Amino acid sequence: MQSDRRSFVRKNEETRVFTVSEITHEVKTAIERAIPQIWLKGEVSNVKTSQAGHIYFILKDRYSQLNAVIWKSTASRLRFQIENGQELLVNGRIEVYPPQGGYQIIVDQAQPRGVGDLQVAFEQMKEKLAKAGLFDEFHKQNLPPLPMRIGVVTSPTGAAFRDILTVLKRRFPAVEVLLNPVQVQGQGAAHQIANAIRQMNVIGGIDLLIVGRGGGSMEDLWAFNEEVLAWAIYESDIPIISAVGHETDFTIADLVADYRAPTPTAAAEIAVPDGAELLQRLEDFQGVFRRSLQNGLNEARLRLKACSESYALRQPVELVRQKQQRLDELVDRLSLRMRERVTHARDEMHRLAGMLETLSPLKVMQRGYSVARKQDGVVINKVDDIAPGELMETVLSRGRIQSRVESLEKLDHA
Repeated sequence: MQSDRRSFVRKNEETRVFTVSEITHEVKTAIERAIPQIWLKGEVSNVKTSQAGHIYFILKDRYSQLNAVIWKSTASRLRFQIENGQELLVNGRIEVYPPQGGYQIIVDQAQPRGVGDLQVAFEQMKEKLAKAGLFDEFHKQNLPPLPMRIGVVTSPTGAAFRDILTVLKRRFPAVEVLLNPVQVQGQGAAHQIANAIRQMNVIGGIDLLIVGRGGGSMEDLWAFNEEVLAWAIYESDIPIISAVGHETDFTIADLVADYRAPTPTAAAEIAVPDGAELLQRLEDFQGVFRRSLQNGLNEARLRLKACSESYALRQPVELVRQKQQRLDELVDRLSLRMRERVTHARDEMHRLAGMLETLSPLKVMQRGYSVARKQDGVVINKVDDIAPGELMETVLSRGRIQSRVESLEKLDHA
């Protein structure tokens, strides 16, 4: 540091005047030489991601803060998302950013403090896909009860496929198994598995898919936690059983799939029924059907016997005669009722005719009364209803009289 300090002063002790760029360069060189690659811990705040994919944020503790940058090439390798409030442990190098004259850390590695980065990435992906609806129960399909063609997406060399094939053939030998071989771990594995699922959907005629692999570490199983595979399972028209790892292993694929099997072997047992059990059930059904048929025949015989011994078959002519006699009785009763109704109606008609005749105005006119009315047919009730000179008509019981009014006379009544 003594030699660096002397570079600021000329040999003749005259003060050197620096430009801003020069002093910034001196500071940058001094800091970057003095501080090697370091590990740093702090709380994340003010996270921003540029359009180019670089991540900018601040690492801080109780007393200080430091700008941090993760370039896109490094960010693409992170399995989790940088979020505000996280406690991070980062590895990187300190450098000075000349345009602003500030120093920052360029992060090469990052991991959450206290929890592994894979676990954080798993929880973040789980939350993201849950919000998108990929785990909703109403979207899950029912498994076919008797699939005749099953597709398997897994490694062709792993024990998982051998176990699946062995169990399927033991339980239901008639099933056809179609393998789509894929890489089940490592870079690019998730894309291979997703593409295989889409290919199986295009092939057609496949009743069920089993997607999975044998057990391993969380790192080994990570392909089944990636978003590209989750969407391929969600969009599949073929029902999918997820069979990843051991019973204690849970992946995103398990949550999206229509059914989760604890192991590949269990997936095969779930996929098809036991053929021996089916044959036994079929034999049981045959026995039940045979007994039901025999019981039906016995009941039919009993009914036939009862019919053959019935009075209708033993004395059919007598039964017809009884019905004829009953019909004659009903005809006589109907004729009697009709005559009574006609008689009653005739008497009622005579009664009403008598009342009508009594109230008829013609009957009154036969006793010497008449009706006077004007030419338009309006009945004349009082003297004011007509004027002298008007024509009028007098209706009698046996004719009419046409006349003209010569004079009018009102009578006063007490």
